[in-house]
Amino acid sequence: MEKAGAENFPVAPFFLPAAWRADLMAVYGFARLVDDAGDGDLADPAATAALLGVEAAPPVTPSAQPGPPAPAETAFRLALLDGLERDLDRVFETALRTDGAEAPRHPLLGALVPLVSRHALTPEPFRRLIEANRVDQTTARYPAYQDLADYCTLSADPVGRLVLAIAGVSTPERIALSDAVCTALQLVEHLQDVAEDLARGRIYLPTEDLERFGVTEADLAAPAANGAVRELIAFETERARTLLDRGAPLVGTVRGRLRLLLAGFTAGGYAALAAVEDAGYDVLARQAKPDKRRLAAKAAAIFAKGR
Repeated sequence: MEKAGAENFPVAPFFLPAAWRADLMAVYGFARLVDDAGDGDLADPAATAALLGVEAAPPVTPSAQPGPPAPAETAFRLALLDGLERDLDRVFETALRTDGAEAPRHPLLGALVPLVSRHALTPEPFRRLIEANRVDQTTARYPAYQDLADYCTLSADPVGRLVLAIAGVSTPERIALSDAVCTALQLVEHLQDVAEDLARGRIYLPTEDLERFGVTEADLAAPAANGAVRELIAFETERARTLLDRGAPLVGTVRGRLRLLLAGFTAGGYAALAAVEDAGYDVLARQAKPDKRRLAAKAAAIFAKGR
């Protein structure tokens, strides 16, 4: 949960009602737990496995070792994700007061029970987040942009849909705009994390774009970006910006503190893009992080204009 402060956008800012902040942090806790299980970043994977009743033994080597995971580590991560999905079933069985329901075993999933009850949420967006991390265990390259965008419908879009559901403002039009914003935010994060992802054996840049700009995997492994890599990152930055521009009018469809929250989410994306630009599109030498003052100013502008 402490990782919330490192995100590009405010997860549950102070200006929201306490109930909303609790709900958003519960969603964040679930998403962070699933991501950490899929990335091998759990602080104590063995303890989490025992809590979830996962029988697979943790690998001897550390989960977050450099390079692609060993087969035993991949199997363990998949078993953890299966265990989390079973615990998610317990969440909904408990929330729906199903006869014989067992309470969720993991405390972060236990926090979802009142959330599901209050907002009549469905399992689908939560299952999609788990499925995205299953995909990460078997897919390390994306041939075309559409393949990467399809992955984002699992890894990013469900979060925006949950925010709309919690606020009680879901409509087909808002969902479409939210999906554009969330996919853009995911693409921006991929640009920031090129070096980190490659260290895990993954590349979230379309292969067709690597070939178009003449970028090799060796180029991405260099300590600094060459000209071809910078041109590629500039191209992907504009692609993400176009998508963010498409979804930004979502802010203008709501009012009050929700409008400010969505302005903050959207501004986080723009601020991260600006950080990539300020780095001269060299995302290999250091991670481009958004400036908080720039983020706040952009959020205020988006709030005022509604986009």
